Amino acid sequence: VQLQGVWGGLVQAGGSLRLSCAASGRTFNFWKMAWFRQAPGKEREFVAAIRWSVGIRYYTDSVKGRFTISTDIAKNTVYLQMNSLKPEDTAVYYCAAGTESSSWTNSYDYWGQGTQVTVSS
Repeated sequence: VQLQGVWGGLVQAGGSLRLSCAASGRTFNFWKMAWFRQAPGKEREFVAAIRWSVGIRYYTDSVKGRFTISTDIAKNTVYLQMNSLKPEDTAVYYCAAGTESSSWTNSYDYWGQGTQVTVSS
Protein backbone atom coordinates (compact mmCIF):
# COMPACT_ATOMS: atom_id res chain seq x y z
CA VAL A 1 0.00 0.00 0.00
CA GLN A 2 1.20 3.47 -0.85
CA LEU A 3 -0.25 6.80 0.17
CA GLN A 4 0.67 9.71 -2.04
CA GLY A 5 -0.45 13.24 -1.57
CA VAL A 6 -1.04 16.46 -3.42
CA TRP A 7 -0.65 19.07 -0.85
CA GLY A 8 -1.28 22.51 0.49
CA GLY A 9 1.46 25.02 1.25
CA LEU A 10 1.47 28.61 2.52
CA VAL A 11 -1.65 30.59 3.37
CA GLN A 12 -2.59 33.64 5.42
CA ALA A 13 -4.56 33.33 8.63
CA GLY A 14 -8.26 32.99 7.90
CA GLY A 15 -7.59 31.35 4.56
CA SER A 16 -8.27 27.85 3.28
CA LEU A 17 -6.29 24.92 1.95
CA ARG A 18 -7.21 21.44 0.80
CA LEU A 19 -4.97 18.45 1.27
CA SER A 20 -5.47 15.25 -0.66
CA CYS A 21 -3.95 11.80 -0.40
CA ALA A 22 -4.43 8.94 -2.87
CA ALA A 23 -4.04 5.33 -1.83
CA SER A 24 -2.86 2.54 -4.08
CA GLY A 25 -2.52 -1.18 -3.49
CA ARG A 26 -4.62 -3.27 -1.12
CA THR A 27 -7.14 -0.64 -0.16
CA PHE A 28 -10.01 -3.13 0.14
CA ASN A 29 -9.05 -3.89 3.76
CA PHE A 30 -8.95 -0.25 4.88
CA TRP A 31 -11.24 0.44 7.81
CA LYS A 32 -10.28 4.10 8.36
CA MET A 33 -8.18 6.94 6.99
CA ALA A 34 -6.92 9.92 8.90
CA TRP A 35 -4.83 13.05 8.99
CA PHE A 36 -2.19 13.78 11.62
CA ARG A 37 0.10 16.76 12.07
CA GLN A 38 3.35 17.59 13.80
CA ALA A 39 4.32 21.13 14.72
CA PRO A 40 7.94 22.10 15.40
CA GLY A 41 9.08 20.86 18.79
CA LYS A 42 5.84 18.95 19.40
CA GLU A 43 4.70 15.37 19.12
CA ARG A 44 2.61 14.23 16.20
CA GLU A 45 -1.08 14.69 16.94
CA PHE A 46 -4.32 13.32 15.54
CA VAL A 47 -6.41 15.75 13.47
CA ALA A 48 -9.31 13.89 11.84
CA ALA A 49 -10.40 10.42 10.73
CA ILE A 50 -13.07 8.88 8.57
CA ARG A 51 -14.50 5.40 8.27
CA TRP A 52 -13.33 4.37 4.82
CA SER A 53 -16.49 3.04 3.15
CA VAL A 54 -19.15 4.46 5.49
CA GLY A 55 -18.17 8.09 6.01
CA ILE A 56 -18.39 8.37 9.78
CA ARG A 57 -16.07 11.19 10.87
CA TYR A 58 -14.14 12.03 14.01
CA TYR A 59 -12.20 15.24 14.77
CA THR A 60 -9.93 16.57 17.42
CA ASP A 61 -11.57 19.45 19.29
CA SER A 62 -9.24 22.16 18.00
CA VAL A 63 -10.34 21.71 14.37
CA LYS A 64 -14.05 21.00 14.77
CA GLY A 65 -16.12 23.36 12.67
CA ARG A 66 -13.10 24.41 10.61
CA PHE A 67 -11.75 21.22 9.03
CA THR A 68 -13.66 18.59 7.05
CA ILE A 69 -12.36 15.15 6.18
CA SER A 70 -13.90 13.35 3.22
CA THR A 71 -13.22 10.52 0.81
CA ASP A 72 -13.70 9.69 -2.83
CA ILE A 73 -13.89 5.91 -2.82
CA ALA A 74 -13.75 5.65 -6.61
CA LYS A 75 -10.42 7.50 -6.57
CA ASN A 76 -9.16 5.88 -3.34
CA THR A 77 -8.53 9.39 -2.08
CA VAL A 78 -8.97 11.15 1.24
CA TYR A 79 -9.21 14.92 1.54
CA LEU A 80 -8.81 17.44 4.33
CA GLN A 81 -10.52 20.75 3.68
CA MET A 82 -9.09 23.31 6.07
CA ASN A 83 -10.95 26.60 6.53
CA SER A 84 -10.42 29.54 8.88
CA LEU A 85 -6.81 28.54 9.27
CA LYS A 86 -4.85 29.83 12.24
CA PRO A 87 -1.10 30.21 12.76
CA GLU A 88 -1.29 27.38 15.31
CA ASP A 89 -2.37 25.05 12.49
CA THR A 90 1.15 25.35 11.07
CA ALA A 91 2.66 21.87 10.98
CA VAL A 92 3.76 18.99 8.81
CA TYR A 93 0.61 17.08 7.87
CA TYR A 94 0.50 13.32 7.26
CA CYS A 95 -2.22 11.08 5.87
CA ALA A 96 -2.62 7.57 7.26
CA ALA A 97 -4.68 4.44 6.67
CA GLY A 98 -5.60 1.73 9.12
CA THR A 99 -7.13 -1.71 8.99
CA GLU A 100 -8.25 -1.89 12.64
CA SER A 101 -11.40 -0.50 14.19
CA SER A 102 -10.14 -0.27 17.78
CA SER A 103 -9.30 3.44 17.85
CA TRP A 104 -9.75 6.56 15.81
CA THR A 105 -6.53 8.15 17.03
CA ASN A 106 -4.16 5.18 17.02
CA SER A 107 -3.31 1.97 15.18
CA TYR A 108 -2.60 3.12 11.65
CA ASP A 109 -0.70 0.81 9.34
CA TYR A 110 0.26 2.99 6.39
CA TRP A 111 1.55 6.55 6.23
CA GLY A 112 2.04 9.11 3.49
CA GLN A 113 4.97 11.45 3.27
CA GLY A 114 4.55 14.58 5.31
CA THR A 115 3.95 17.99 3.82
CA GLN A 116 4.41 21.43 5.28
CA VAL A 117 1.40 23.66 5.86
CA THR A 118 2.31 27.17 6.99
CA VAL A 119 -0.25 29.71 8.14
CA SER A 120 1.08 33.24 8.39
CA SER A 121 -0.41 35.80 10.74
